[in-house]
Amino acid sequence: MGYLNNQIGYPTDILSSRSVIKRNNYALIPVEGLVRNIIPGFENCDVTILSTPKLGASFVDYLVTLHADGNNSQGFGGENIETFVYVIDGKISASADNTSYSLTSGGYLYCPAGVLLHLHNDNAGKPSQLFLYKRVYNRIKGYEARIISDNVNNLEKIHYEGMSDVILQDLLPKDLGFDMNIHILSFEPGASHGYIETHVQEHGAYILSGTGVYNLDNEWVPVKKGDYIFMAAYVPQAAYGVGKERFSYIYSKDCNRDVEF
Repeated sequence: MGYLNNQIGYPTDILSSRSVIKRNNYALIPVEGLVRNIIPGFENCDVTILSTPKLGASFVDYLVTLHADGNNSQGFGGENIETFVYVIDGKISASADNTSYSLTSGGYLYCPAGVLLHLHNDNAGKPSQLFLYKRVYNRIKGYEARIISDNVNNLEKIHYEGMSDVILQDLLPKDLGFDMNIHILSFEPGASHGYIETHVQEHGAYILSGTGVYNLDNEWVPVKKGDYIFMAAYVPQAAYGVGKERFSYIYSKDCNRDVEF
């Protein structure tokens, strides 16, 4: 185990952190302090575990760096676990059900429960960085999920609730076979949500670009590229894009299911 940003040795200043951890509520996790985890199946990879049930999430998010020949040939997911991989930077091959997909930055692959996800770095000896997700699939009778692969550059850019400076992209179909979705939400500088949201869905969000301020349980928290946010069910939430570039993040959402007792 080692620190992801390689800042090791004697400190040069007073120890401090922007991390905020409120289990079963919300969390802000910046890259400083993140560690490399050793996980079976991942070779020549730096794997950092982000949200887990220990934090209050019903899913697990990871940040993965595949180094030269980095791979998971053993397979990730399977049985009752659905998985999703998004390429933040680089180039990989990802395979599912004996079909291989070449994914570059913005590319992604969703594997339904029972389908193993395999990964290999194809970035000419340079590292590739991935956002990885897994969750127990909530199956309902008469519907099934299916393999989905695409690139965000091919997706429709939707004016979020009629606002032209806030763009939403849906990475998975709005289909009852899927019990979750992955979205990318992008704010031009100065743009914001139309209101503070409060809902049953929970989110795990990785900041892809820019800076913002995020309302998390009515506390305004500065966030920036490389930060990770967990939002539990019913946490009040909203964001402003600030700075000089687009504020954008990828996030998961449970959906298409009724509440179970």
